[in-house]
Amino acid sequence: MMRDNDIFVGDKMKSILKNFINGILTIVPIILVIYVIYKTFVFLDSILGNSLRPYFKDDYIPGFGLLTTVILITVLGWMSTKYITGKIIKLIDYLLEKIPVVKTIYSVIKDTVQSFLGDKKSFSKVALVVIPGTEMRSIGFITSEELEDFFTPLKDHVAVYIPQTFQVAGFTFLIPKDQVEIIDVKAEDAMKFVLSGGMTSTSKQKS
Repeated sequence: MMRDNDIFVGDKMKSILKNFINGILTIVPIILVIYVIYKTFVFLDSILGNSLRPYFKDDYIPGFGLLTTVILITVLGWMSTKYITGKIIKLIDYLLEKIPVVKTIYSVIKDTVQSFLGDKKSFSKVALVVIPGTEMRSIGFITSEELEDFFTPLKDHVAVYIPQTFQVAGFTFLIPKDQVEIIDVKAEDAMKFVLSGGMTSTSKQKS
């Protein structure tokens, strides 16, 4: 009788442990996504919200700073298309690109934003890169196909960004074009595959 009780208790413990693990697998991703969205919202809202809050005091509505930021960016985008204000913005752009140290920071931010939102988007082509001396391959993203302006001997190379697993850091390699294979995979799926260590493809196959 005692042995049957031990088996019963053991089965119950296994059931509780299984439910706990299922809870982690189900709830933790949801909590983390909500947390990231909340922190992003708070950060974006605080860009102008901290300046506007003293004027509204207790009447300040969360999100008003974010809404004001969006409206301001839209207005500035519209102004950049007009003749006079466009000239002023281009002058500011020109001056920022001439100031030592500032021009480096500004150009990096400007090129990065344009690579994601501009007409010539980077990270849109997924590539397979052979690791020298092995038969292994790594997944990367074409960030530039025109390196001749950077360094003439690199005219037959492309810049490939290879992210690291479980983090946003990565490496940029300059690789001969004939050693890079463009594959028909969505950039979003490829990024999830790399950042998860390949686990996303496994989970898709299981589902």
